Amino acid sequence: MGPYAPHRLSGLHRPSGRPRRSGGRAGWWRARAAAALLAVGVLVLAGCTSAPEADAPPGPPGDALSERLAAAASGAAAVPHLEALQRIAEENGGNRAAGTPGYARSVDYVAGVLRDAGFDVSTPTYYDDDQDREMRNVVARTRGGDPGAVVLAGAHLDSVTEGPGINDDGTGVAALLEIATRFGSEPGTTNTVAFGFWGSEEEGLHGSRGYVRDLGREERAAHLMYLNMDMLGSPNGGYFVHGGIGDDDSETGPPGSGTVASVLTEELAATGVTAERMPLYGDDDGPFVKAGIPTASAVTGDSESKTEEQAAAWGGTAGEVYDRCYHSACDTLANVDRERLDHYTKAIAATLARFAMSESRPAG
Repeated sequence: MGPYAPHRLSGLHRPSGRPRRSGGRAGWWRARAAAALLAVGVLVLAGCTSAPEADAPPGPPGDALSERLAAAASGAAAVPHLEALQRIAEENGGNRAAGTPGYARSVDYVAGVLRDAGFDVSTPTYYDDDQDREMRNVVARTRGGDPGAVVLAGAHLDSVTEGPGINDDGTGVAALLEIATRFGSEPGTTNTVAFGFWGSEEEGLHGSRGYVRDLGREERAAHLMYLNMDMLGSPNGGYFVHGGIGDDDSETGPPGSGTVASVLTEELAATGVTAERMPLYGDDDGPFVKAGIPTASAVTGDSESKTEEQAAAWGGTAGEVYDRCYHSACDTLANVDRERLDHYTKAIAATLARFAMSESRPAG
């Protein structure tokens, strides 16, 4: 574990990128990359030279829970869920695209895992404009915790029609299922913890938009934060955390987004990796940003190429794309970097635990 300098963040302190998808502004982040990575490096160095606090008081309850979950959750334990999603694709035409039998089976699988674990599970419908039909998301909530204070994490459940989508975004789905089962349905947290699995992301974010659209004013206000994850195992990927920086609100996110992103960055550092901070990019995080919910996103990269600086920091091959099987038939289990998946699974579990025990909405 590398040293890092913990921030004091709204009672969330510890006691001791995906770059934008191809199209639109693809490649926008390159000018920021070296500066962002250097900034994080300075933060880590500062942590090395800071004197430890004498007689530091015990940390808040979120610290104990986050450490327990980070130790228990693992990428290896998420792999059986990836295997199940791949089997579903193989048995249903090679994909799990929205509106196909493969997607319907994926919904049933995820809902079944969470019901068996005791969660309050629903499969609310949303309208897919592209297909002119209703489809289902999956939403699971813990039993107990303040229903007026919801900590939400999400990943998209659909694939493209060209392949099974095991990295994109089976890895996010599998990590969430692993984290949810480690939390348990009655974790005794201050806040309600919810897990969302969105449909039709590949067609235009219809599932996440439908979820946000159906929230009443009080329900929106009850959402303390949202953490999105998409592609957590790119084979030549990196460690990107989006949110809290950028040129406008669509990139920085609403107030509190910087805190969510900073906590995830800290928790990745606790696993031994230095993340690169980036602006939000309008994936399933977008509807939550527009709703004013503090938002951050975790990604390892898609069809952009790794820079020399990133290869030096994380390994891999500079000049090659993060995921050569992006939106392709070869996006199978063999395409997943399990070490990257493990780092993110642990860090996301710990991040959610810290917010689950927080008594206030993230600020900053």
